[in-house]
Order: sequence, then C-alpha cells, then structure tokens
Amino acid sequence: MSMVRANGIAQHVEEVPPIGAHRGTVVLIHGMTSDSMASWFLTLAHPLAEAGLRVLLYDLRGHGRSARPATGYRLDDFVDDLEALLAHWGVDGPVHLFGNSFGGTVAFAYAARHPSAVAGIVTIESAPPTGEWFTRMARRLARVTETLADADAVAASRPLMARRMRDASALLAQTSIGEELPASALPDAAAFAAVDCPVLCLYGGESAVKELATATERLLPQSKHVVVPGQKHTLLIKAPDQVRAEVLPWLATHVH
Repeated sequence: MSMVRANGIAQHVEEVPPIGAHRGTVVLIHGMTSDSMASWFLTLAHPLAEAGLRVLLYDLRGHGRSARPATGYRLDDFVDDLEALLAHWGVDGPVHLFGNSFGGTVAFAYAARHPSAVAGIVTIESAPPTGEWFTRMARRLARVTETLADADAVAASRPLMARRMRDASALLAQTSIGEELPASALPDAAAFAAVDCPVLCLYGGESAVKELATATERLLPQSKHVVVPGQKHTLLIKAPDQVRAEVLPWLATHVH
C-alpha cells in the first residue's frame, strides 16, 4: 500500500509500470460511495500496462484507503486532488483519463479545466458534469441512504453487497458528501469547446445512464458512444472482457 499526501490529505495510490516501450500514461478513476480503485485494478490496469502505458490509480477522498475528511466533497475538490496527484507522479505530458461512473465526471471536469493536458478520455457509465447528471447523482445518494437499513438483512445471503452498503453508509454518515457533491459548481458548457481529445463512452444497455449520451455528444461531438447489451451500471465489474474488447482497440488507434 502506498500513501502520499496530496491536496492536504493522505491518499492511497498505486502504479503499474508499462511493459515494453512506454507509450503514455493513464490514470484510472473509480466511482463514488461503494467503489474503489480495486474495480480498475482487477479489470483493466494490467491489460493497459501490457499495452505500454504507465498506469496510475488512486482511491478518491473518503473512499478505500484514502483519508476521509468530514468536508471537502465538491466536484472541484476531486479535480484538485487529481491535479495534485499528477504533480506528485511527475506527469508532465498529456495524460489519458479513464473514469468509471463519477470517476468519468472527474475526468471530464479535469479536461474542462486543463484541455491541453488530456490526451484522451474513456468513461464507463458516466457523463460530463451537467445539471441533469448531478440531479441523477443526488437521487442516487438519496436512494443509498434509504437502503442502508437493509444492510444487515442482506449480510447472510450477499456478504459482498452488505460490505459495500456498509462502506457507503460510513461515507454518508461521516462526511458531507451527500450535501456538498450535488451542490457543486459545474463547468460552463463553453469550457468543453476546448476539449478536443478523443473520447470513448461505454454504457450498459440496461442502464439509464445511456440516456445522457446525446447530451454528451452535444458537448463533445468527437466522442464515440458504445452500448453493451444486457449490462447495467456495473458494466466494468460484470463485463470486463467486453469492456476490454472495446477499449483496447480504440486506445491502440489513439496512443502513439
């Protein structure tokens, strides 16, 4: 386990070095509440390293093994963390950003702030930081709170789900994320006009997030959108082979 201090808090980071010739750097950003860097580490980190990429991962503030401050959960705080970690890692050239769910939103927000610093974006079940997307996230946080009382009931039959529910419960009880994140200041739509890097967006065919694809394409007309039939919001975890089959060939055409 590697811990570094960045943007004023202790953050859990990992690195998978490239195999063969170094062809670039990718940062993998996970989703909120019950997710952690493990979802990327167990699915795509090593295939990306085998493709010649330096792979960097971290637990978002309040998640996994990173510190859990009581406050500081606006979108800008998460983007500031990424900015500080890139400086810590010594990344001085354009970087590829991969984001799962809210992690993709962090990637888009970073690109809006630093368009020339991003070489490419890949998101899974995500969208740029728009009012509609943040309204959906607020509803999701509310649903998580409503279902936490059932954690003990599912513990015996679904221990992994129960653990994830307990993790989400602790985050919501110990921090202000439920209030701060939905109230975040969002980038102006015009900020995305300067984001000209290639973008790949993957969605589960059974997930409502795919409804945001049209809005994403309006903001980022160069984006490519792929729907994986039969999958839900857990696309990365439940269908890693299909994710790799879409991502790796696409990446090969955009990494030189």
